[in-house]
Amino acid sequence: MKQALHLRLGQHLTMTPQLQQAIKLLQLSTLELQTEIQEALDSNMMLETEEDNEQNVASKSESTEESGLENSSNSSDDDSLIMQREEIPNDLPVDSAWDDIYDAAPQQSTANREFDSREFEIPESSSESLQEHLVWQMELTPFSDTDRIIATTIIDSINDDGYLDTTTEDILQSLPDDLDIELDEVEAVLHRIQSFDPVGVAARDLRETLAIQLKHLPIESAWQAKAQELVAHHFDLLANRDYTQLMRRLAVVEDELKEIIQLIQSMQPRPGSQITDSKPEYIVPDVIVKKVKERWVVELNADAAPKLRVNNHYASLIKQVNNSADSTYMKNQLQEARWFIKSLISRNETLLKVASCIVERQQGFLEYGDEAMKALVLHDVAEEVEMHESTISRVTTKKYMYTPRGIFELKYFFSSHVTTAAGGECSATAIRALIKKLIAAEKPNKPLSDSKIANILEEQGINVARRTVAKYREAMNIPPSNERKRLS
Repeated sequence: MKQALHLRLGQHLTMTPQLQQAIKLLQLSTLELQTEIQEALDSNMMLETEEDNEQNVASKSESTEESGLENSSNSSDDDSLIMQREEIPNDLPVDSAWDDIYDAAPQQSTANREFDSREFEIPESSSESLQEHLVWQMELTPFSDTDRIIATTIIDSINDDGYLDTTTEDILQSLPDDLDIELDEVEAVLHRIQSFDPVGVAARDLRETLAIQLKHLPIESAWQAKAQELVAHHFDLLANRDYTQLMRRLAVVEDELKEIIQLIQSMQPRPGSQITDSKPEYIVPDVIVKKVKERWVVELNADAAPKLRVNNHYASLIKQVNNSADSTYMKNQLQEARWFIKSLISRNETLLKVASCIVERQQGFLEYGDEAMKALVLHDVAEEVEMHESTISRVTTKKYMYTPRGIFELKYFFSSHVTTAAGGECSATAIRALIKKLIAAEKPNKPLSDSKIANILEEQGINVARRTVAKYREAMNIPPSNERKRLS
Protein backbone atom coordinates (compact mmCIF):
# COMPACT_ATOMS: atom_id res chain seq x y z
CA MET A 1 0.00 0.00 0.00
CA LYS A 2 1.17 3.49 -0.85
CA GLN A 3 1.40 5.93 2.04
CA ALA A 4 0.12 9.47 1.62
CA LEU A 5 -0.82 12.54 3.66
CA HIS A 6 -4.29 14.06 3.54
CA LEU A 7 -5.64 17.27 5.05
CA ARG A 8 -9.22 17.37 6.30
CA LEU A 9 -11.28 20.18 7.81
CA GLY A 10 -13.96 19.42 10.36
CA GLN A 11 -15.75 20.68 13.43
CA HIS A 12 -16.66 18.80 16.56
CA LEU A 13 -17.70 19.66 20.10
CA THR A 14 -15.20 19.18 22.91
CA MET A 15 -15.53 19.44 26.67
CA THR A 16 -12.72 20.66 28.88
CA PRO A 17 -12.18 18.97 32.25
CA GLN A 18 -13.50 22.10 33.93
CA LEU A 19 -16.77 21.91 32.00
CA GLN A 20 -17.11 18.20 32.74
CA GLN A 21 -16.69 18.88 36.44
CA ALA A 22 -19.17 21.78 36.37
CA ILE A 23 -21.82 19.64 34.64
CA LYS A 24 -21.26 16.82 37.10
CA LEU A 25 -21.76 19.10 40.11
CA LEU A 26 -24.76 20.77 38.51
CA GLN A 27 -26.83 17.58 38.34
CA LEU A 28 -26.02 16.34 41.86
CA SER A 29 -28.63 16.47 44.60
CA THR A 30 -27.85 18.07 47.96
CA LEU A 31 -26.84 14.81 49.64
CA GLU A 32 -24.76 13.75 46.64
CA LEU A 33 -23.09 17.18 46.56
CA GLN A 34 -22.19 16.94 50.25
CA THR A 35 -20.59 13.55 49.59
CA GLU A 36 -18.67 14.96 46.61
CA ILE A 37 -17.43 17.91 48.68
CA GLN A 38 -16.32 15.65 51.49
CA GLU A 39 -14.38 13.47 49.06
CA ALA A 40 -12.71 16.57 47.63
CA LEU A 41 -11.76 17.76 51.11
CA ASP A 42 -10.30 14.36 51.96
CA SER A 43 -8.25 14.09 48.77
CA ASN A 44 -7.09 17.70 48.30
CA MET A 45 -5.03 19.37 51.00
CA MET A 46 -5.50 22.79 49.38
CA LEU A 47 -9.23 22.77 50.15
CA GLU A 48 -10.73 23.71 53.48
CA THR A 49 -14.06 24.89 54.81
CA GLU A 50 -14.57 28.30 56.31
CA GLU A 51 -15.32 26.67 59.66
CA ASP A 52 -11.98 24.87 59.60
CA ASN A 53 -10.24 28.15 58.76
CA GLU A 54 -11.92 29.94 61.65
CA GLN A 55 -10.86 27.17 64.03
CA ASN A 56 -7.29 27.32 62.74
CA VAL A 57 -7.16 31.09 63.15
CA ALA A 58 -8.54 30.86 66.68
CA SER A 59 -6.07 28.17 67.73
CA LYS A 60 -3.22 30.09 66.07
CA SER A 61 -4.08 33.30 67.91
CA GLU A 62 -4.24 31.45 71.22
CA SER A 63 -0.83 29.88 70.69
CA THR A 64 0.60 33.30 69.72
CA GLU A 65 -0.70 34.93 72.88
CA GLU A 66 0.77 32.19 75.04
CA SER A 67 4.23 32.43 73.48
CA GLY A 68 4.20 36.24 73.28
CA LEU A 69 5.15 36.22 69.61
CA GLU A 70 3.49 38.21 66.86
CA ASN A 71 2.49 36.63 63.58
CA SER A 72 4.28 38.54 60.82
CA SER A 73 4.10 35.96 58.06
CA ASN A 74 0.64 36.90 56.71
CA SER A 75 1.96 39.45 54.24
CA SER A 76 4.69 37.13 52.96
CA ASP A 77 2.17 34.30 52.61
CA ASP A 78 -0.13 36.53 50.58
CA ASP A 79 2.77 37.64 48.35
CA SER A 80 3.87 34.07 47.66
CA LEU A 81 0.26 33.06 46.95
CA ILE A 82 -0.06 35.84 44.38
CA MET A 83 3.25 34.84 42.74
CA GLN A 84 2.37 31.16 42.42
CA ARG A 85 -1.10 32.04 41.07
CA GLU A 86 0.55 33.76 38.13
CA GLU A 87 2.51 30.61 37.28
CA ILE A 88 -0.50 28.26 37.16
CA PRO A 89 -2.66 28.50 33.99
CA ASN A 90 -6.33 29.44 34.32
CA ASP A 91 -7.53 27.02 31.63
CA LEU A 92 -6.67 23.46 30.77
CA PRO A 93 -6.12 22.27 27.18
CA VAL A 94 -9.21 21.11 25.32
CA ASP A 95 -9.82 17.33 24.99
CA SER A 96 -7.80 16.58 28.10
CA ALA A 97 -8.43 15.10 31.49
CA TRP A 98 -7.13 15.93 34.94
CA ASP A 99 -4.81 12.93 34.98
CA ASP A 100 -3.30 13.92 31.62
CA ILE A 101 -2.14 17.32 32.90
CA TYR A 102 -1.89 16.95 36.66
CA ASP A 103 -0.82 14.13 38.91
CA ALA A 104 -3.66 12.42 40.76
CA ALA A 105 -3.88 12.93 44.48
CA PRO A 106 -2.59 10.02 46.55
CA GLN A 107 -5.28 7.80 48.00
CA GLN A 108 -5.47 7.28 51.71
CA SER A 109 -4.88 3.81 53.04
CA THR A 110 -7.87 1.64 53.78
CA ALA A 111 -6.78 1.13 57.35
CA ASN A 112 -6.72 4.86 58.09
CA ARG A 113 -10.06 5.40 56.37
CA GLU A 114 -11.71 2.64 58.41
CA PHE A 115 -10.20 3.99 61.62
CA ASP A 116 -11.47 7.49 60.89
CA SER A 117 -14.97 6.24 60.10
CA ARG A 118 -15.11 4.38 63.39
CA GLU A 119 -13.64 7.36 65.21
CA PHE A 120 -16.34 9.79 64.08
CA GLU A 121 -19.20 7.37 63.46
CA ILE A 122 -22.54 8.50 64.88
CA PRO A 123 -24.39 5.62 66.56
CA GLU A 124 -27.67 4.86 64.84
CA SER A 125 -30.85 4.59 66.82
CA SER A 126 -31.87 0.95 67.07
CA SER A 127 -35.45 0.07 66.24
CA GLU A 128 -37.27 -3.23 66.46
CA SER A 129 -38.64 -4.94 63.39
CA LEU A 130 -42.01 -6.67 63.27
CA GLN A 131 -40.42 -10.13 63.19
CA GLU A 132 -38.25 -9.35 66.21
CA HIS A 133 -41.30 -8.07 68.08
CA LEU A 134 -43.23 -11.26 67.34
CA VAL A 135 -40.30 -13.53 68.21
CA TRP A 136 -39.95 -11.74 71.56
CA GLN A 137 -43.63 -12.48 72.32
CA MET A 138 -43.25 -16.07 71.13
CA GLU A 139 -40.41 -16.63 73.60
CA LEU A 140 -42.65 -15.38 76.42
CA THR A 141 -45.49 -17.68 75.39
CA PRO A 142 -45.58 -21.29 76.68
CA PHE A 143 -45.06 -23.26 73.46
CA SER A 144 -43.94 -26.85 73.08
CA ASP A 145 -40.78 -27.48 71.06
CA THR A 146 -42.81 -28.53 68.04
CA ASP A 147 -45.18 -25.56 68.28
CA ARG A 148 -42.20 -23.24 68.63
CA ILE A 149 -40.81 -24.51 65.31
CA ILE A 150 -44.21 -23.95 63.67
CA ALA A 151 -44.51 -20.46 65.19
CA THR A 152 -41.02 -19.50 63.96
CA THR A 153 -41.90 -20.62 60.43
CA ILE A 154 -45.15 -18.63 60.51
CA ILE A 155 -43.43 -15.47 61.79
CA ASP A 156 -40.82 -15.72 59.02
CA SER A 157 -43.67 -15.73 56.47
CA ILE A 158 -45.25 -12.46 57.72
CA ASN A 159 -44.63 -9.35 55.61
CA ASP A 160 -44.09 -5.78 56.82
CA ASP A 161 -47.84 -5.03 56.69
CA GLY A 162 -48.48 -7.89 59.09
CA TYR A 163 -50.11 -10.31 56.63
CA LEU A 164 -49.21 -13.96 56.17
CA ASP A 165 -47.71 -14.27 52.70
CA THR A 166 -48.23 -18.02 52.33
CA THR A 167 -50.88 -20.63 53.06
CA THR A 168 -50.93 -23.00 56.01
CA GLU A 169 -50.54 -25.92 53.57
CA ASP A 170 -47.27 -24.48 52.29
CA ILE A 171 -46.09 -23.91 55.85
CA LEU A 172 -46.88 -27.53 56.67
CA GLN A 173 -44.89 -28.76 53.67
CA SER A 174 -41.89 -26.64 54.63
CA LEU A 175 -41.68 -28.23 58.09
CA PRO A 176 -39.44 -31.29 58.67
CA ASP A 177 -41.17 -34.61 57.91
CA ASP A 178 -39.92 -36.29 61.09
CA LEU A 179 -42.04 -33.97 63.25
CA ASP A 180 -45.27 -35.68 62.09
CA ILE A 181 -47.35 -32.46 62.20
CA GLU A 182 -50.97 -32.17 61.05
CA LEU A 183 -52.58 -29.15 59.42
CA ASP A 184 -54.77 -28.60 62.49
CA GLU A 185 -51.66 -28.00 64.61
CA VAL A 186 -50.44 -25.32 62.20
CA GLU A 187 -53.85 -23.64 62.30
CA ALA A 188 -53.88 -23.73 66.10
CA VAL A 189 -50.45 -22.09 66.37
CA LEU A 190 -51.49 -19.50 63.76
CA HIS A 191 -54.53 -18.53 65.85
CA ARG A 192 -52.31 -18.00 68.88
CA ILE A 193 -49.95 -15.75 66.91
CA GLN A 194 -52.91 -13.76 65.59
CA SER A 195 -53.59 -12.65 69.16
CA PHE A 196 -50.06 -11.26 69.52
CA ASP A 197 -49.41 -7.54 69.52
CA PRO A 198 -50.36 -5.87 67.22
CA VAL A 199 -53.72 -7.62 67.21
CA GLY A 200 -54.68 -8.87 63.75
CA VAL A 201 -51.16 -9.76 62.71
CA ALA A 202 -50.60 -12.98 60.68
CA ALA A 203 -54.02 -12.66 59.00
CA ARG A 204 -54.31 -13.94 55.44
CA ASP A 205 -56.49 -11.11 54.08
CA LEU A 206 -58.18 -7.87 55.07
CA ARG A 207 -61.40 -9.57 56.14
CA GLU A 208 -59.59 -11.86 58.57
CA THR A 209 -57.55 -9.09 60.19
CA LEU A 210 -60.68 -6.95 60.69
CA ALA A 211 -62.54 -9.91 62.21
CA ILE A 212 -59.67 -10.59 64.62
CA GLN A 213 -59.46 -6.97 65.73
CA LEU A 214 -63.23 -6.72 66.22
CA LYS A 215 -63.13 -9.91 68.31
CA HIS A 216 -60.36 -8.54 70.55
CA LEU A 217 -61.82 -5.08 71.15
CA PRO A 218 -60.90 -4.04 74.70
CA ILE A 219 -64.30 -2.44 75.32
CA GLU A 220 -67.45 -4.07 74.07
CA SER A 221 -69.17 -1.80 71.56
CA ALA A 222 -72.89 -1.59 71.01
CA TRP A 223 -72.41 -2.50 67.36
CA GLN A 224 -69.59 -5.01 67.77
CA ALA A 225 -71.78 -8.01 66.99
CA LYS A 226 -73.27 -6.39 63.89
CA ALA A 227 -69.82 -5.34 62.70
CA GLN A 228 -68.57 -8.93 63.11
CA GLU A 229 -71.58 -10.19 61.15
CA LEU A 230 -70.96 -7.68 58.37
CA VAL A 231 -67.28 -8.62 58.06
CA ALA A 232 -67.97 -12.36 58.22
CA HIS A 233 -70.93 -12.60 55.83
CA HIS A 234 -71.46 -9.35 53.91
CA PHE A 235 -67.94 -8.03 53.31
CA ASP A 236 -68.40 -8.07 49.51
CA LEU A 237 -71.43 -5.79 49.80
CA LEU A 238 -69.38 -3.36 51.88
CA ALA A 239 -66.58 -3.40 49.31
CA ASN A 240 -69.09 -2.61 46.55
CA ARG A 241 -70.71 0.08 48.75
CA ASP A 242 -74.14 -1.53 48.35
CA TYR A 243 -75.60 0.13 51.42
CA THR A 244 -79.19 -0.67 50.54
CA GLN A 245 -78.52 -4.42 50.59
CA LEU A 246 -76.45 -4.08 53.77
CA MET A 247 -79.29 -2.36 55.62
CA ARG A 248 -81.65 -5.10 54.47
CA ARG A 249 -79.33 -7.97 55.42
CA LEU A 250 -78.38 -6.55 58.82
CA ALA A 251 -81.87 -5.23 59.57
CA VAL A 252 -80.64 -1.76 60.50
CA VAL A 253 -81.46 1.77 59.43
CA GLU A 254 -79.05 4.17 57.72
CA ASP A 255 -77.80 5.88 60.90
CA GLU A 256 -77.12 2.52 62.54
CA LEU A 257 -75.28 1.23 59.47
CA LYS A 258 -73.18 4.38 59.49
CA GLU A 259 -72.06 3.69 63.08
CA ILE A 260 -71.25 0.06 62.20
CA ILE A 261 -69.11 1.15 59.27
CA GLN A 262 -67.36 3.77 61.41
CA LEU A 263 -66.48 1.06 63.92
CA ILE A 264 -64.99 -1.11 61.15
CA GLN A 265 -63.07 1.87 59.74
CA SER A 266 -61.52 2.49 63.16
CA MET A 267 -59.66 -0.83 62.83
CA GLN A 268 -56.10 -1.02 61.48
CA PRO A 269 -56.03 -2.45 57.92
CA ARG A 270 -52.23 -2.96 58.08
CA PRO A 271 -51.44 -3.97 61.65
CA GLY A 272 -47.76 -4.51 60.92
CA SER A 273 -47.27 -0.85 60.00
CA GLN A 274 -47.59 0.09 63.69
CA ILE A 275 -44.20 -1.51 64.29
CA THR A 276 -41.56 -0.66 61.72
CA ASP A 277 -37.80 -0.40 61.58
CA SER A 278 -37.70 2.01 58.65
CA LYS A 279 -35.73 5.23 59.15
CA PRO A 280 -37.26 8.59 58.24
CA GLU A 281 -35.81 10.39 55.26
CA TYR A 282 -35.49 14.15 55.49
CA ILE A 283 -35.33 16.54 52.55
CA VAL A 284 -32.81 19.36 52.70
CA PRO A 285 -34.03 22.24 50.50
CA ASP A 286 -31.54 23.83 48.13
CA VAL A 287 -33.44 27.12 47.82
CA ILE A 288 -35.46 29.09 50.37
CA VAL A 289 -38.30 31.40 49.29
CA LYS A 290 -39.86 33.90 51.68
CA LYS A 291 -41.84 37.10 51.46
CA VAL A 292 -40.06 40.23 52.66
CA LYS A 293 -41.81 43.60 52.48
CA GLU A 294 -44.44 42.37 50.00
CA ARG A 295 -41.76 40.91 47.72
CA TRP A 296 -40.77 37.29 47.20
CA VAL A 297 -37.08 36.79 47.97
CA VAL A 298 -35.10 33.78 46.74
CA GLU A 299 -31.89 32.71 48.45
CA LEU A 300 -29.74 29.61 48.59
CA ASN A 301 -29.79 27.43 51.67
CA ALA A 302 -26.49 28.11 53.40
CA ASP A 303 -26.75 24.85 55.36
CA ALA A 304 -27.07 22.68 52.24
CA ALA A 305 -23.32 22.59 51.57
CA PRO A 306 -20.25 23.96 53.38
CA LYS A 307 -18.40 26.97 51.97
CA LEU A 308 -14.96 26.09 50.62
CA ARG A 309 -11.80 28.15 50.23
CA VAL A 310 -8.14 27.61 49.39
CA ASN A 311 -5.90 26.92 52.34
CA ASN A 312 -3.49 29.87 52.25
CA HIS A 313 -0.94 28.15 54.44
CA TYR A 314 -0.43 25.18 52.12
CA ALA A 315 -0.64 27.39 49.03
CA SER A 316 2.19 29.59 50.37
CA LEU A 317 4.45 26.55 50.75
CA ILE A 318 4.69 25.97 46.99
CA LYS A 319 7.58 28.43 46.63
CA GLN A 320 9.38 26.98 49.62
CA VAL A 321 9.47 23.40 48.31
CA ASN A 322 12.85 22.49 46.83
CA ASN A 323 11.81 19.19 45.29
CA SER A 324 10.39 19.77 41.81
CA ALA A 325 8.10 16.72 42.05
CA ASP A 326 6.57 17.98 45.31
CA SER A 327 6.19 21.46 43.85
CA THR A 328 4.40 20.07 40.79
CA TYR A 329 2.12 17.99 42.95
CA MET A 330 1.17 20.95 45.14
CA LYS A 331 0.49 23.10 42.06
CA ASN A 332 -1.78 20.39 40.70
CA GLN A 333 -3.65 20.26 43.99
CA LEU A 334 -4.05 24.04 44.01
CA GLN A 335 -5.37 24.11 40.45
CA GLU A 336 -7.89 21.36 41.18
CA ALA A 337 -9.02 23.19 44.32
CA ARG A 338 -9.57 26.43 42.38
CA TRP A 339 -11.61 24.76 39.69
CA PHE A 340 -13.67 22.83 42.20
CA ILE A 341 -14.56 26.05 44.01
CA LYS A 342 -15.30 27.77 40.70
CA SER A 343 -17.59 24.91 39.66
CA LEU A 344 -19.45 25.15 42.97
CA ILE A 345 -19.92 28.90 42.51
CA SER A 346 -21.18 28.33 38.97
CA ARG A 347 -23.62 25.69 40.23
CA ASN A 348 -24.99 28.01 42.93
CA GLU A 349 -25.36 30.93 40.51
CA THR A 350 -27.20 28.80 37.96
CA LEU A 351 -29.48 27.28 40.60
CA LEU A 352 -30.32 30.70 42.03
CA LYS A 353 -31.00 32.15 38.59
CA VAL A 354 -33.35 29.31 37.61
CA ALA A 355 -35.14 29.34 40.98
CA SER A 356 -35.66 33.10 40.78
CA CYS A 357 -37.18 32.72 37.31
CA ILE A 358 -39.55 30.01 38.55
CA VAL A 359 -40.65 32.12 41.52
CA GLU A 360 -41.23 35.11 39.24
CA ARG A 361 -43.49 33.00 37.00
CA GLN A 362 -45.31 31.20 39.83
CA GLN A 363 -46.09 34.03 42.25
CA GLY A 364 -49.75 33.15 41.95
CA PHE A 365 -49.06 29.69 43.38
CA LEU A 366 -47.14 31.17 46.30
CA GLU A 367 -49.98 33.58 47.02
CA TYR A 368 -53.09 31.43 46.40
CA GLY A 369 -52.08 27.79 46.03
CA ASP A 370 -52.23 25.09 43.35
CA GLU A 371 -55.28 26.55 41.62
CA ALA A 372 -53.24 29.62 40.62
CA MET A 373 -50.35 27.59 39.17
CA LYS A 374 -49.42 28.80 35.68
CA ALA A 375 -48.41 26.61 32.77
CA LEU A 376 -44.63 26.44 32.55
CA VAL A 377 -42.22 24.29 30.52
CA LEU A 378 -38.45 23.99 30.44
CA HIS A 379 -38.24 26.00 27.23
CA ASP A 380 -39.81 29.06 28.91
CA VAL A 381 -37.20 29.16 31.67
CA ALA A 382 -34.34 28.31 29.30
CA GLU A 383 -35.30 31.20 27.04
CA GLU A 384 -35.48 33.69 29.89
CA VAL A 385 -32.19 32.74 31.59
CA GLU A 386 -30.47 32.17 28.21
CA MET A 387 -29.48 28.57 28.86
CA HIS A 388 -30.09 25.26 27.13
CA GLU A 389 -33.10 23.16 28.12
CA SER A 390 -30.83 20.29 29.12
CA THR A 391 -29.12 22.60 31.62
CA ILE A 392 -32.49 23.60 33.10
CA SER A 393 -33.42 19.94 33.34
CA ARG A 394 -30.22 19.16 35.25
CA VAL A 395 -30.72 22.11 37.61
CA THR A 396 -34.33 21.23 38.46
CA THR A 397 -33.81 17.48 38.98
CA LYS A 398 -33.58 16.38 42.63
CA LYS A 399 -33.39 20.01 43.78
CA TYR A 400 -35.95 21.25 46.32
CA MET A 401 -37.43 24.63 47.17
CA TYR A 402 -38.73 25.61 50.59
CA THR A 403 -41.80 27.86 50.40
CA PRO A 404 -44.45 28.97 52.92
CA ARG A 405 -46.69 26.31 51.32
CA GLY A 406 -44.21 23.47 51.85
CA ILE A 407 -41.16 21.90 50.24
CA PHE A 408 -41.45 21.12 46.53
CA GLU A 409 -39.10 19.75 43.93
CA LEU A 410 -38.32 22.33 41.26
CA LYS A 411 -39.86 19.97 38.69
CA TYR A 412 -43.19 20.41 40.46
CA PHE A 413 -43.54 23.95 39.10
CA PHE A 414 -43.45 22.72 35.49
CA SER A 415 -46.66 21.49 33.90
CA SER A 416 -48.34 21.36 30.53
CA HIS A 417 -51.23 23.65 29.67
CA VAL A 418 -54.83 23.32 28.51
CA THR A 419 -56.48 25.98 26.37
CA THR A 420 -59.42 27.72 27.99
CA ALA A 421 -62.60 28.88 26.29
CA ALA A 422 -61.41 32.49 26.47
CA GLY A 423 -58.23 31.63 24.58
CA GLY A 424 -55.98 31.58 27.63
CA GLU A 425 -54.04 28.75 29.23
CA CYS A 426 -54.57 26.70 32.39
CA SER A 427 -51.86 24.48 33.82
CA ALA A 428 -52.37 20.79 34.49
CA THR A 429 -51.48 21.36 38.16
CA ALA A 430 -54.29 23.90 38.51
CA ILE A 431 -56.74 21.51 36.84
CA ARG A 432 -55.78 18.71 39.24
CA ALA A 433 -56.32 21.10 42.15
CA LEU A 434 -59.77 22.02 40.82
CA ILE A 435 -60.69 18.34 40.40
CA LYS A 436 -59.56 17.60 43.95
CA LYS A 437 -61.58 20.56 45.24
CA LEU A 438 -64.72 19.44 43.42
CA ILE A 439 -64.42 15.89 44.74
CA ALA A 440 -63.87 17.14 48.30
CA ALA A 441 -67.08 19.19 48.10
CA GLU A 442 -69.26 16.48 46.48
CA LYS A 443 -72.19 14.83 48.24
CA PRO A 444 -71.06 11.61 49.93
CA ASN A 445 -74.06 9.59 48.70
CA LYS A 446 -73.89 11.08 45.17
CA PRO A 447 -70.25 11.41 44.11
CA LEU A 448 -69.39 13.22 40.89
CA SER A 449 -68.55 11.11 37.87
CA ASP A 450 -65.67 11.97 35.54
CA SER A 451 -68.13 13.20 32.92
CA LYS A 452 -69.86 15.46 35.43
CA ILE A 453 -66.52 16.92 36.56
CA ALA A 454 -65.58 17.56 32.92
CA ASN A 455 -68.90 19.39 32.41
CA ILE A 456 -68.36 21.55 35.51
CA LEU A 457 -64.86 22.49 34.34
CA GLU A 458 -66.24 23.33 30.90
CA GLU A 459 -68.74 25.68 32.53
CA GLN A 460 -65.77 27.41 34.14
CA GLY A 461 -64.15 27.85 30.72
CA ILE A 462 -61.71 24.91 30.92
CA ASN A 463 -62.07 22.44 28.06
CA VAL A 464 -61.05 19.06 29.45
CA ALA A 465 -62.12 15.67 28.11
CA ARG A 466 -63.55 12.98 30.39
CA ARG A 467 -60.54 10.70 29.86
CA THR A 468 -58.25 13.59 30.87
CA VAL A 469 -60.20 14.02 34.10
CA ALA A 470 -59.88 10.27 34.73
CA LYS A 471 -56.12 10.43 34.10
CA TYR A 472 -55.63 13.34 36.52
CA ARG A 473 -57.87 11.67 39.13
CA GLU A 474 -55.90 8.42 38.97
CA ALA A 475 -52.62 10.36 39.22
CA MET A 476 -53.87 11.76 42.56
CA ASN A 477 -54.85 8.25 43.76
CA ILE A 478 -58.53 9.19 43.94
CA PRO A 479 -60.89 6.23 43.34
CA PRO A 480 -63.73 6.42 40.79
CA SER A 481 -67.19 7.62 41.75
CA ASN A 482 -68.64 4.17 42.47
CA GLU A 483 -65.88 3.54 45.05
CA ARG A 484 -66.23 6.99 46.64
CA LYS A 485 -69.90 6.51 47.46
CA ARG A 486 -70.57 6.52 51.19
CA LEU A 487 -73.36 7.25 53.61
CA SER A 488 -74.13 10.91 54.17
